[in-house]
Amino acid sequence: MSENKKENSSLSSWIDKRLPVFTFINHNLRDYPTPKNLNYFWNFGSLAGITLVIMIVTGILLAMQYTANTDIAFDSVERIMRDVNNGWLLRYIHMNGASMFFIIVYIHIFRGLYYGSYKYPREILWMLGVVILLLMMASAFLGYVLPWGQMSFWGATVITNLFSAFPVIGDYIVTFLWGGFSVDNPTLSRFFVLHYLLPFGIVGVVALHLVALHQFGSNNPTGIDVKSDGDTIPFHPYYTVKDYLGLGVYLIIFAGLVFFAPNFLGHPDNYIPANPLQTPAHIVPEWYFLPFYAILRAVPDKLIGVLLMFAAVAVLFLLPWLDKHRVRSAQFRPYYKQFYWLFLIDCIILGWVGAMPAEGIYVTISRAASIYYFSFFLLIMPILSRFEKVGELPSSISSAVLSEKFDRVDRDTESYAK
Repeated sequence: MSENKKENSSLSSWIDKRLPVFTFINHNLRDYPTPKNLNYFWNFGSLAGITLVIMIVTGILLAMQYTANTDIAFDSVERIMRDVNNGWLLRYIHMNGASMFFIIVYIHIFRGLYYGSYKYPREILWMLGVVILLLMMASAFLGYVLPWGQMSFWGATVITNLFSAFPVIGDYIVTFLWGGFSVDNPTLSRFFVLHYLLPFGIVGVVALHLVALHQFGSNNPTGIDVKSDGDTIPFHPYYTVKDYLGLGVYLIIFAGLVFFAPNFLGHPDNYIPANPLQTPAHIVPEWYFLPFYAILRAVPDKLIGVLLMFAAVAVLFLLPWLDKHRVRSAQFRPYYKQFYWLFLIDCIILGWVGAMPAEGIYVTISRAASIYYFSFFLLIMPILSRFEKVGELPSSISSAVLSEKFDRVDRDTESYAK
């Protein structure tokens, strides 16, 4: 046994001397110094990476069976579901994996907003995250078209037509995307190729995201910088254990969705073959686009609506300069915390009205919610960053952890005495 260990050690040393992969892993994963007060919201970065791998693997396997032709695309998907060994499982994992990916990334973004992860010196890290979000949105939209059901066809028609709102170049962009004068076979072929390639672009940006993360280290719930070795602990085993626990819970939820409610987040019209002569009563995108769809429909002018829809994501790039408050974490910013929770509720409302018909009270609600969405970034954040006052901050991460621990002990002692 000891001889085998010695041989493995010598082999790894021989490889590491010529290709320092083990040194790299130890430095950037095993022994990587991490703030000691990270909570379970910091699990979602690793969960997003695991989901990306699942999506790429299942996507490659599905691409081997899919046919990007308008005459048989829908039938090829049905063949995958019915005739290919475990094809139904691959498709349901891929289809629901997209929804789980967006859930994880949205939680990751809202965690960053709450704890100020976009502030100095992590501006590039944040902006790379927004680029990942944009690539995800593009890939998800392209993938939604591929089954060539009713909602796929009409969703592609409506969304690509939005580019025609741009003066001069709009019609050229639409013609280029369609590959002709309507959504047809060239459109499907282009969308399939782009959908296949974009995830590998996401992998590249994720690699840059990780490099930027390791340049200055993770933010933490207090938002206070690491000041000594006492503020950190090794990533392994302390946070790998947390990640394993989070992964277990995530896979249980994911499996429950795949095996018991695979179509819960989908649209029934997409199980009807695409028919250019029959428009669905209500065209809606996938749920993760609904807040932006609501902003688009809140404005009667098509061009302004399209610009606002793109601006709803683009404004995230400006966060490091819109919020210049010296305190990162909302834990120590009482006013910002209240506006943050209102913003979260506002996004949920936008998602709800985005799924409703663009008429009556729903239009009024979407306009009010859209106004608050942009006001939060363009008015509330700059005003609070200038005028909001905060109390005394902990001197270090360690002191914050210890004070929280002692407060908990005091509360337990008081309750026991009572």
